[in-house]
Amino acid sequence: MDKAYQKLIDGNRRFALEKKFDDPEYFKKLSLGQMPDYLWIGCSDSRVPANEVTNTESGEMFVHRNIANMVVHTDFNLMSVLEYAVNVLGVKHIIVCGHYGCGGVRAAMTHKTYGLVDKWLRNIKDVYNKNRIELDNIDDEDKRADRLTELNVIQQVQHLAETKIVQKHGTMVKACKFMIGYTD
Repeated sequence: MDKAYQKLIDGNRRFALEKKFDDPEYFKKLSLGQMPDYLWIGCSDSRVPANEVTNTESGEMFVHRNIANMVVHTDFNLMSVLEYAVNVLGVKHIIVCGHYGCGGVRAAMTHKTYGLVDKWLRNIKDVYNKNRIELDNIDDEDKRADRLTELNVIQQVQHLAETKIVQKHGTMVKACKFMIGYTD
């Protein structure tokens, strides 16, 4: 077996043993179902895992991730997750979480082509264009990207609030942003 896959299998084995050691009923309890209070819509970036950055346990948060934490009304995957989370699981809070240093946001700020993802990044380019005056007045590229990250989260929260699913249930929608290594 490839070393990379073996690392994952070994890691899973250690995880299971540690959980069973700490709580022999851990997996039995998880198998009974989930009732998370939160739906997390975050970036696919491997440096921003929802449970780790929020210090939550398995079962506490339902998670959907995509490039740059987008809420696109034509994304049936996201809409299915949203509907399931609200209508079936009964989540009370929805969090849209962006992060500084987001590769999707940075890619959307360029004129480079990346392939299929360009269609996805078009949504972030629209956020940039909507806020062009403010963003173009920020000389520092890193600060401009950070501000676009913030504006993108705000826009995605607005998109989420426009969905019939959220409007029907009055689910709380929150915006948040994480900077990798943020301690404040």
